[in-house]
Amino acid sequence: MLTALQIHGITTQFPHEVWLAIGNKAREPSIDYPPLRIARFSGAALTECIEQKSIDDVVHIPVTSIAKTIADCFKYRNKIGLDVALEALRDAWRQKKVTMDELWSAAEICRMTNVMRPYLQSLT
Repeated sequence: MLTALQIHGITTQFPHEVWLAIGNKAREPSIDYPPLRIARFSGAALTECIEQKSIDDVVHIPVTSIAKTIADCFKYRNKIGLDVALEALRDAWRQKKVTMDELWSAAEICRMTNVMRPYLQSLT
């Protein structure tokens, strides 16, 4: 999540580990560097809203969309902090990188509609 936020340019946070989304039953990668933070997803939460991003025009990696990344931040708000999720939401909205429909769709995929509803209403 924090890695995707940084790739999308909507956070002031600097992740000290790479966040990696994997399936619930997938084996966790065993590498020494870089340090990993694993988030487990299943179904649509794992497969929907994935974009291919280019890093230095050399490496192409799958990254969740901005809206899905924000919804994931709300889902993991107890681990990363509600302030990070709110900062990402405000920055993406202010920079016009996301629409309300995209945010609501991502909230539905992540089953975060009740959590995100008051914050989305405050934006409009």
